[in-house]
Amino acid sequence: MADLLEIKHLKKYFYVPAGTNHAVDDVTMKIKKGKTMGVVGESGCGKSTLGRTIIRLHEPTDGQILLDGEDITNVKGKDLKRVRERMQIIFQDPYASLNPRYSMDEVIREPLKESGRYSKKEIDERVQELMDYVGIEDRLRYAYPHELDGGRRQRIGIARAIALNPDFILCDEPVSALDVSIQAQVLNLLMDLQEERGLTYLFVTHDLSVVKHISDDISVMYLGQLVETSPTDDLFERPLHPYTKALLSAIPSTDIDHPMKRILLKGEITSAINPQPGCRFAKRCPYATEACLQPQVLEEVEKDHYVSCCRVKEIND
Repeated sequence: MADLLEIKHLKKYFYVPAGTNHAVDDVTMKIKKGKTMGVVGESGCGKSTLGRTIIRLHEPTDGQILLDGEDITNVKGKDLKRVRERMQIIFQDPYASLNPRYSMDEVIREPLKESGRYSKKEIDERVQELMDYVGIEDRLRYAYPHELDGGRRQRIGIARAIALNPDFILCDEPVSALDVSIQAQVLNLLMDLQEERGLTYLFVTHDLSVVKHISDDISVMYLGQLVETSPTDDLFERPLHPYTKALLSAIPSTDIDHPMKRILLKGEITSAINPQPGCRFAKRCPYATEACLQPQVLEEVEKDHYVSCCRVKEIND
């Protein structure tokens, strides 16, 4: 299957009084058409910044972003507008991401008007079609965000995101602000949309249960860098990086006969500001040696299973 997105050595740095924050530092990944790449990691590891840099909400510091083979890293003006029609975002907070002065009709209508490709009649029909598609009752068409619950607000955000028939959607923790029962409904809607429209997702989350449910592949991120990338089933069955092992050990288990042994990480968390060369997890890693102070490379250890750890074979034998 062909790749829709290819990210090569992508970097996004923020310059702060204390130095340079390496929020995204040399990230390389591929996302196949019609598939979902999950990105997981602790808060502040750069997951959302990575997604927003890919869709050009942040300007990349360095690296390349290829969409269907086209380099979109530095496109501007009309070319950037064209690219953004193909790459949309579903935000984390469905209340903050909706204009409180816009009715639901206006929220969905706005991208259709901005595209300049539809007549007023076509826009009216398209808005109705999209509301029906995401399961919003017609009586709520002219309601305002404060009049809807979180699940309906997020459905409106999804309708807005798919209005222009994009190829790629960044799902930036789209269910983390919702009740558990509503989360399942929204996830099922996203999966139905993907199946019917061939959408490609980058799904950013800190919830490992959610990412396991929706993702085809998973990338684990730590302080701006990818430490492990693998098909979802492989990652959960056989995590290879020490950080991934610790993350998975934190998943609550209902199996009282085979409880998961928690891995408690100790040591100092390395700062993303002016980081030193070498593994950024080394100060918390129980397997760290002098070799870990050298730059690490994401390498294929098993088929389609990539790990950034010089001791990966030793600790998994």
